[in-house]
Amino acid sequence: MKSPFKSFMLQDDGIIPNNPDLPVLVYEGPFKDCPNEIEHIFNRHQWSNSWINGIFDFHHYHSNAHEVLGVKAGSAVVLIGGEKGQHLNLSVGDVLVLPAGTGHKKLESSQDFQVVGAYPNGQSYNMRKSDPSIHSQSMSEIANVSIPQTDPVYGDSGPLLQAWKK
Repeated sequence: MKSPFKSFMLQDDGIIPNNPDLPVLVYEGPFKDCPNEIEHIFNRHQWSNSWINGIFDFHHYHSNAHEVLGVKAGSAVVLIGGEKGQHLNLSVGDVLVLPAGTGHKKLESSQDFQVVGAYPNGQSYNMRKSDPSIHSQSMSEIANVSIPQTDPVYGDSGPLLQAWKK
């Protein structure tokens, strides 16, 4: 099930903090042939508190939790990191791992677009929208989020465990 992945860092834009230490990870197609297994695999690797839905069409982030999104159906273009961030084309089977503080919003999608979302060890997550008045508080919260012990796709191995070393 190994698949190509890429990573990139995002800058704080004064509104969306992003994560100053951890890169966004994009796994290209590990679930392409088995999208119905995404939630089960995430949960098996201790990424839980999962849900199935879409991605909001406004910038938001979670300052108290990392998030994994696995594309279960359809395709979408998402904007990661704020208005000056990265546009990503996601399709069935792709996985996006967002470190705490990473802004994300859906720009467009197919009608059948669905993602599975989950959080390390079932963390509860907050919902932060573009609001400069909470930026400082969000930065403090981001700094306190611990590094996950497992990769959501590969468990005890995988890109996250190498890319997210502190």
